[in-house]
Amino acid sequence: MTTLTVQKVTLTPEAAEVIRQLQAEHGDLMFHQSGGCCDGSAPMCYVKGEFRTGDSDVYLGDIEGCPFYIAADQYEYWKHTQIIVHIAPGRGASFSLEIPLGLRFLTQSRVFNEAELRSLGLLH
Repeated sequence: MTTLTVQKVTLTPEAAEVIRQLQAEHGDLMFHQSGGCCDGSAPMCYVKGEFRTGDSDVYLGDIEGCPFYIAADQYEYWKHTQIIVHIAPGRGASFSLEIPLGLRFLTQSRVFNEAELRSLGLLH
């Protein structure tokens, strides 16, 4: 039986390019997606360690070597979907590192298929 590997979070090539640019300038980075405040549920990019995660955060995986976390209450809404981070022109109202570039990270999502849901333990 083949084991299916499912990424809970991924990104577009354009977002990866911006992350590499930010890493060159700031070093190790991390992402957190909350459920409100500032840009609503937009993913926020921080220098690694500048945002404290805790028991109320869920680690989804890494994008471009950066850990990505989501607030646990938001994870309940998003757990059946793959989060896809992309970049768009525009200035968000957050403290995220891409804002001075005139860009903002946004998320899109894709609902997991049955096989993916089974492999994640979300469907029996």
